[in-house]
Formats: sequence, structure tokens, C-alpha cells
Amino acid sequence: MAKGARLPRERSGGWVWFAASFFYPLCTLLAKRVNKGTERMPARGPVILVMNHISHLDPVYDAVFVHKTRRTPRFLAKSSLWDKRFVSKVLTGTGQIPVFRGTMQARESLRHASEALEQGRVVVVYPEGTITRDPDGWPMNSRTGVGWMTLDNLDKDVLVLPAARWGTLSILDIYKKKFRFVPRAATVSTTIGEPVDLSAYKGKPVTNHLAREVTDLLMHKVAELLGEIRGEAAPAEFYRYTKQKPAKAQPEPEVEKG
Repeated sequence: MAKGARLPRERSGGWVWFAASFFYPLCTLLAKRVNKGTERMPARGPVILVMNHISHLDPVYDAVFVHKTRRTPRFLAKSSLWDKRFVSKVLTGTGQIPVFRGTMQARESLRHASEALEQGRVVVVYPEGTITRDPDGWPMNSRTGVGWMTLDNLDKDVLVLPAARWGTLSILDIYKKKFRFVPRAATVSTTIGEPVDLSAYKGKPVTNHLAREVTDLLMHKVAELLGEIRGEAAPAEFYRYTKQKPAKAQPEPEVEKG
């Protein structure tokens, strides 16, 4: 191959190009893009891409971002997205991986992710499990699935890349019921960081504690990249969101009848 020539694009299939025909124009219409560190994405081989999650638009922009590196992303996504027939066809056709939270099938998603890595795919993970509840948009405390996945694949030459993206929240903020449709008024910035060296964890027994340690390590890397994009220092601690339970109704006082 001639010097400077690009390797052929990773084979993706018709459903990926179908989705791309909608996602590319949408991303171009809604925001300008600033992409950095794309040279760190290898042309071939298994990759775990660890990212922050701030808006429901993230998967759209992240899918286009990865696709522009000539790779095809596989996202770990909540299983409820498969409930709608057409959406299910698109997700299955593009090779996405359902996550069955709180069920006996929860570990199945990690097995399917490992199979995708064995096939040399790029698996995109949002360790927070949902959009961050941090009031300032920083990563919140994450689930340990990415730690387990990483530890399970340490001996398979899987590249683990942290990445951060900022700007999608200014377009779509579901929590605040805000959608700002002003063509290319926003800027979505995405940066891939240096591969994370996890060699120190090889040979150690995989435990919940170790999975938590690896998860936090990766998410601190993501937070640092987000700080670089925002020009701010990332918080030292992750925000911990606790879902508030509705208060129980107090019984009405008994009234003594005369």
C-alpha cells in the first residue's frame, strides 16, 4: 500500500449505511464539529471506547464520530430500546448490544460485548448507565460493567481508549425539556485520549472491588479529557445521584366526634 494511503473502511453492512444516511445530515445541521485524537483510533483491532453521557443526542454524534474514523461502533444500550419493532431492526442490523439491567440476563451483555471484541470491533460504553445527573454536566458515579468487561479482556490485546464529548447538552436537554434547533449554532467537541495502560491488573483475581477500581480509573481519564475540552478542572470526586423516593402520605389526624 502506498505511503499515506488509507486502509479500507471496516465492513459495516447496509443497516449501518441506512442509519448513517440520517445521522450524518442531522449532525451537520445541528452543530459544528471539533474532533481531536482521532489518530489514536486504530484502523483494525478490538477497542473499548469509554465515554461520558450528557444528552440523548450523544449516541448519534458518537456513532458518526467513530464511523468517520472508518470504524463501525457497537454500543451497549438499554434493552427497552428494542421494544419498538423498527428501532429493534435497526439496532440489531447495526450490531448494537442490549443491556438487560436488573435481570438474570445482565451478564449476557458483557458476553456479547466480549464476542464483539473478539471479532475486532469497537465497543462504545457509557459507564454511567444513563445521562449524568451532575448539575454541571460532569461524569457521575458509574456502574462497574466497563470494569468487568475490561478485566475480562485484559489478555486479548484490547485497546482501551477514554474519550469525552461536550456540546450536545446545549442542543437537547431532556431533564430541562429543552431542544434548541438553531442550525449549526452549537459546537460538539469530541476528544480521544491516550490508551490506558492496564498491565498492572493482569493476573489479579477479578472481584467487585477491582472492577470498581478500574471503572473509576477509566472515568477519571474521561473526566480529565472533558476538563480539557471545557477549559476547566474536573472535580476530584464523582457526583453521586440518589433517586428520591416519594414521601409517604401522612395519615389524617382522627377527629373526635362529639
